[in-house]
Amino acid sequence: MNLANVARASRRGFLAAVALVAFAALPTAAQTLVEGQNYIRLRNPLPVDSGKKIEVLEFFSYGCPHCRDLDPELVAWTKTMPADVEFRRVPVDYGREQWAVLAKIYYTLEALGVEQKFTPEVFVALHDRKTPLFQDKAFFDWAASKGLDRKKVEETYNSFGVVSKFNRSRAIAKSYNVQSVPLVIVDGKFQVSSDKVGSHAAMPAAIDQLIVKARAERPKS
Repeated sequence: MNLANVARASRRGFLAAVALVAFAALPTAAQTLVEGQNYIRLRNPLPVDSGKKIEVLEFFSYGCPHCRDLDPELVAWTKTMPADVEFRRVPVDYGREQWAVLAKIYYTLEALGVEQKFTPEVFVALHDRKTPLFQDKAFFDWAASKGLDRKKVEETYNSFGVVSKFNRSRAIAKSYNVQSVPLVIVDGKFQVSSDKVGSHAAMPAAIDQLIVKARAERPKS
């Protein structure tokens, strides 16, 4: 083996070792999350809107491909989440006109009581079929094709209630200083994301661990 081959072999060995160390640092469902490594404890916890229930917020956008990939994992988790937990999505826009429209679409579907049914289909329409739902007419046409009353969709989309929720979502994202999505905040104090726990599939177990911690830190009633 010549010197060039030796150098290449050494480099491969070094990279493999680095990858092994990085992999070992990622938690599995049976491992305990490490504060500062797998999740962040917010220096200034914020009050929650869930009352006695533990609040789990997902900051997301329909326009984010990573949010689309995480969505099935969260949908499955919500079907088995503890009874004392309240899950809520908060769409973000970062000042992007298209993402602002998508945030209003989310609140429109929520107001119509069909968000859970149609959120997966919105992701498919945007990312797989390249339907420009961020254009009002395209969204109204798409909604009508799904059996929704087009006029009611338009009225809801342009309603004071939807605009108010959209503005509120901006304020919430700002208060948590959300810099990237998807991002999950547990009970106003713990921040976790897929890149910190290794994969989208690892998120449900990570959220469950943080729920346990949040529950233990709540005042005893």
